Amino acid sequence: MSDVAPVTEAPPEIPLRPQDELECRRCEVHCDRVVYPGACIARNCPFVYAYEAWGHTFMGCLQKVFEVEIDVDALSELEGRRGGFGAVKARRTPLPMCHSDISPCYEHRLDELGCRNPEFYELPLERPSFRVFAQIAD
Repeated sequence: MSDVAPVTEAPPEIPLRPQDELECRRCEVHCDRVVYPGACIARNCPFVYAYEAWGHTFMGCLQKVFEVEIDVDALSELEGRRGGFGAVKARRTPLPMCHSDISPCYEHRLDELGCRNPEFYELPLERPSFRVFAQIAD
C-alpha cells in the first residue's frame, strides 16, 4: 500500500471582477463574450476601419475588440437576412458603444447547480447599467 494521498484538482478560482473577463470555463458550459460587427457599421463606430484588397472591401476594429477582418459585402448581405451576420468572439473588453453579449456553448451540459459564475453576465462596473433604445422627437 502507498502512503501517498491521491492528488485532487484544485477548484478554479473566481476572479475579483468576473464581469470583465472575456470567457468563462468554470463549468461544463463554456461561455464567451461576443460582439456584433454589423452593429459597428450601423452605429457609425469611430474605430471601424476598411481597406480594399483582392477586389473586396474588408472591415475591422482599430481597438481590436475583435481581431477578424470581415468582407463588407458578405456582412451587408447577411445583415439583410433574418438571422443577420451574427457575432464574433471578443478579444478585448468591448467598448461602451459595442453591441456585445454572452454566448454559451454546450448548454445541454448545464447541471442542477446552474451557472458557477453568474457575475460573468453582469455589465462591467464602468459601463452604464441601462441602455437607451428609443428617443422621442419633439
